[in-house]
Formats: sequence, C-alpha cells, structure tokens
Amino acid sequence: MSGHSKWANIRIRKGRQDAQRGKLYAKVSREIIVAAREGGGNPEANARLKSAVQAARDANMPNDTIEKAIKRGTGELEGMRFEEATYEGYGPAGVALLVQVQTDNTNRTVAEIRNLLTKHGGSLGEAGCVAWMFEKKGLVLVDKQGTEEDALLEAVLEAGAEDMKEEDSTFEITAAPEDLQRLREAVEALGLRPLQATIAMVPHSTVPVPDNQAGKVLALMAALEDHDDVRQVYSNFDIAAEVLASAA
Repeated sequence: MSGHSKWANIRIRKGRQDAQRGKLYAKVSREIIVAAREGGGNPEANARLKSAVQAARDANMPNDTIEKAIKRGTGELEGMRFEEATYEGYGPAGVALLVQVQTDNTNRTVAEIRNLLTKHGGSLGEAGCVAWMFEKKGLVLVDKQGTEEDALLEAVLEAGAEDMKEEDSTFEITAAPEDLQRLREAVEALGLRPLQATIAMVPHSTVPVPDNQAGKVLALMAALEDHDDVRQVYSNFDIAAEVLASAA
C-alpha cells in the first residue's frame, strides 16, 4: 500500500491516544456488535468477532465492555442496530477512496460523507467505480525496531504469508484473508506485538500525489476517519514519507 500504509501506521499510533477520549472504544464496540450479530457471540467460531475482540484488547478496552458489546450484538442486551455500507469516491489528485461505515441511519451518514468529500475537494462516486482497484487481504504491520527480519520472514511464510515489504519503520505482511489469524499467531510466537492485524482492502497499484496536493488528501483522510460512523477508509495514494511525517 506504500504511502497509504505509512499513513495507516501514523493513524494507528494516534488512535491509541484517541482511545483515552473514547472514540476508538466506540468504533471497536460497533465492530464487535456487528460481528456478533452476523456470526454469533463465540469468538472461537466467529473469525471476525475474534479479530474485533483482539483489536479491543489491543486498545486496552475493559473485558466487561467487550462482553456487553458481544451481548448487544447477539440480542442479549438492548442496543442500536448498526448497518454496514461501503461508499466509493475520489479525493484530490484523483486518488480512489473506499469508505466502510457502520451506521444506525444510512441516509444521514451518506449525506455527511458526501459533504466531507465535497468540502475537501473530492466527490462521491457510483457503486463499483473504484472497488475493482482493490483486493481483500489479511494485513499485518510489525514495528521494525527490535525485529529480526529473517526470523520474521521465515515465520510468516510458514504461516501462509504472500508477501512481506519493508516500509520505513514497519514490515508490511499480506496474506489471504483466511490466513490472517495464523499470521498474527506466528508473529506473536516470536514475542512481537503487531501494530495492526486486520482484513484490509489493498490497492493493486498506487497513485503518486504531488507534494502540493498531499495536505489536501491527508486532510480528507483524517476527516473521514474521524467520522463516528466510519469503520475504515482505504485509498491508493502514494505520498512521500517526509511529507507524511510532516503531516503527522
């Protein structure tokens, strides 16, 4: 994902600070609720729920909060019913955007997403306009510091990894979605804690963004990711590392 994966890493680190304000907790809770509703409340029999629960634990969410979210998903406790949707569009410099949301009011959410795109120089597109540019993958990011590259590569290849790339301060490992849990376990067996382990939409290719447009792209990304209903934003932008560091 090149530039986009670097940005994701920056946002992950910031997200750990956001957790103190409750924003990350709210988003993770929604994911647990939706995952439990769709696949049941047993994480061992529901891969999506298992991943969501792990993300909650990575964010230091209390166990009782996790359990309540699961029960809301299974209907044991009352709570809002969230629907999932994916919006497609374009940002500055022609970058493609996939915006995944979980909302209790789709009409309100799509209007707000359209407004954010327009405000930041983008536009909402028709269904299918950019989805073909992305492929679903299991994605694991590992901090390079303190990581033995050869040992990591050997372990993840045995666990089904398709590729491992070096991206500035991280190793970016991709695999088929069904191999994500094996990949995570292989990393953790080395005594490492992944910065991220998730199912992601990885672009087939990237779009170089001129430095004078980079700020606009990143401002749009941040605005979308900060929206309460947005679960994840994927893009195919490639922005120079020093520009990303400056934006952070």
